[in-house]
Amino acid sequence: MSNPVLDPVSGHAHSRPADGVGPAGTVWLVAEEVPVAFEYNKRSHAVMMATPADLEDFALGFSLCEEIVGAAAEIEGVTIREEAEGIVLSMAVDRRHLLDGVKRRRTMEGRSGCGLCGVSSLASAVRRPRRVTASFAPSVAAIAAAFARLPDHQPMNRANRSLHAAAWCDPDGRILMAREDVGRHNALDKLVGALARAGTDPSGGFALMSSRCSFELVQKAATFGIPMLASVSAPTALALNLARDAGMTLAARSGRDGVMLFH
Repeated sequence: MSNPVLDPVSGHAHSRPADGVGPAGTVWLVAEEVPVAFEYNKRSHAVMMATPADLEDFALGFSLCEEIVGAAAEIEGVTIREEAEGIVLSMAVDRRHLLDGVKRRRTMEGRSGCGLCGVSSLASAVRRPRRVTASFAPSVAAIAAAFARLPDHQPMNRANRSLHAAAWCDPDGRILMAREDVGRHNALDKLVGALARAGTDPSGGFALMSSRCSFELVQKAATFGIPMLASVSAPTALALNLARDAGMTLAARSGRDGVMLFH
């Protein structure tokens, strides 16, 4: 594995040229996918396959979405350590602030397409979501506008054609923030971490995903208090049931410009 190279200004991971055969003069860039380990008080918790960008956001968002801590301020410090095998995100947390999520340690690595790899029980896999509330009524026009704007907020995906995006939108569908990763759940973790660091009220907007809506995305969104989650593809039945339990609205793209709302 090559060492991940981070842009000190944007925090975006550089892609690498791919070796391949194609039309003359064509160069494809491929995304980095590296093991990222999470440590709490020097104790290993999980290893996720992820894009090595926005790692502080990733550390905080994962900790919040997995209910390891209940607030951003409870993480006293994050140290990013590069090792030969990958990257370690080491977090210091007062033991009094650790929640039950820290007990759900992963017994295998989390692949880029898997948000639950290695959980040790069914109860850990499908957690009952928290109830959430919205301070706005979802608008089909706003969601459609956000979908149309999403490609402009995916700079890494434009280069390598392989990254998912999670974006934060205001009630009018303006995208205020976005994060990218090879894993859709990682992208949402990074977005949540960025929102928490910015002190954003999650009840005042909605999240937009470039992926399908699987149930772990609903769990993560509900845990942080996001009232609406829009995705390119329709939700699974389990995702829809969990969203209803949480009081969330789900949305999916329908055709080229249409939007379907699920309550």
